Amino acid sequence: MSRWAGALWILIVVSLSLGFASLNGGQRIILRLGFVTLYGVPLTVVAFGGLICGMVIMLVAGVHSDLKVRRILRARLAQEDLEERTRFVDRSQQDLFEGGKTEE
Repeated sequence: MSRWAGALWILIVVSLSLGFASLNGGQRIILRLGFVTLYGVPLTVVAFGGLICGMVIMLVAGVHSDLKVRRILRARLAQEDLEERTRFVDRSQQDLFEGGKTEE
């Protein structure tokens, strides 16, 4: 997706949100959270609060899964490095300069 398409989608979401807020600005609802009941809460506050809570939950879940994937990849890379070091050692390799002598 190009930058312009991403920016266009963001503008569409923001404009729809602003339209929702302006059309439902006067609507009040009863909000039951389980442990408390709130009366006369504006509908836009509930909608945008739910949006923000969802974004925070997805951020936390994304960071958790990203760290898990990074840990797995780091372990796999260390294992592959260890395998390459033990597998590809050439025991028949000879030094170019035996005994450290230099020609004059």
